[in-house]
Amino acid sequence: MALNDNHNQMRSSLRRLFQLAGAAALFSTLALAQFEPPHSRVPHQDKPEDDQAPTIKVDVNLVSILYSVKAKKGGALIPNLEQKDFTVFEDGKEQKIQRFTRETDLPITLGLLIDVSLSQMNLVDIERQAASSFFENVIRKKDEAFVISFGKDINLLQDMTGSVRQLTGSMRDLQPDAMPPMMGRVPVNNGPVPQGAPKGTLLYDAVVLASNEKLTGEVGRKALILITDGDDEGSTYDRKAAIQAAQKADAIIFSIYYVDRGFYSRYGGLSFGGGGEGELKKMSDETGGQVFTVSGKHPLSEVFKEIQEELRNQYSVAYSPDNATRDGGFRRIEIKVDNPDYRVQSRNGYYATQNGGQ
Repeated sequence: MALNDNHNQMRSSLRRLFQLAGAAALFSTLALAQFEPPHSRVPHQDKPEDDQAPTIKVDVNLVSILYSVKAKKGGALIPNLEQKDFTVFEDGKEQKIQRFTRETDLPITLGLLIDVSLSQMNLVDIERQAASSFFENVIRKKDEAFVISFGKDINLLQDMTGSVRQLTGSMRDLQPDAMPPMMGRVPVNNGPVPQGAPKGTLLYDAVVLASNEKLTGEVGRKALILITDGDDEGSTYDRKAAIQAAQKADAIIFSIYYVDRGFYSRYGGLSFGGGGEGELKKMSDETGGQVFTVSGKHPLSEVFKEIQEELRNQYSVAYSPDNATRDGGFRRIEIKVDNPDYRVQSRNGYYATQNGGQ
């Protein structure tokens, strides 16, 4: 009984933290046991009428999917296609499209999740500058965003807001995890991991937390942008749970694979870490996003510009599924475009829950 009481107390503690977070609030040392189950969320407090997003009527009998279309060669966005160019399948069966639009101005809700584990310590200043510029260029009226950092802990640097000033201001609180006292002074041992190396990069937990607590229940376009080398260590949740949480929140994951090669070469070689690109690709592919790799020829600032362009050039298709059963099961979706030189980038399905699931 004492264990149950302690668990409930920790869950309540997390809920109070989210409710009280303000513009300058910083979430520190969120214990893993404090995470809410994937189905729960904290409602936003009511906003003044002038700040309310436009009402979007949702027909729970319709499945709505946001997606992009790109050229197979070169990856250029294809922005001017029509409904007749697409065919939609659910679990292999063609569905009748009932609504089709090109989305350029539908409000966007963004979550920026930044890896501040020790391996990213030399990248934080670049991330701070590029993220600030991104917010200045992408956030428009009715858009909202929040900022979370994750390493050995998960911190909410800025709660949901449409204020560019508050979002860019939160970047001042972006700090890498502290280096352990012995790090760098103890010779590297015979294995790939240096003595005193930090343990803890709560990537998957951060995705689950952001999806459940911040994006579930929001309407319009929703996306998580991850800046990380893709390594996870210490999360309570796994990659599968992170993907499921994002899918249930109807959120696209854009992953920015950013690795400090110098760090890994100094502390035991590349086998020590920085090899999480494949894990990021799985999360992005299954939610309709993609992985962007930062390099000398492809700087972080350019990556943010590409994400901004993609967010403003999406299609939306809606259909009433032939299988109307709401049993919580996963329904696999495929959207095909009739031009063989194009490819569709969309999430691979949805959960048929009682509240719509899409």
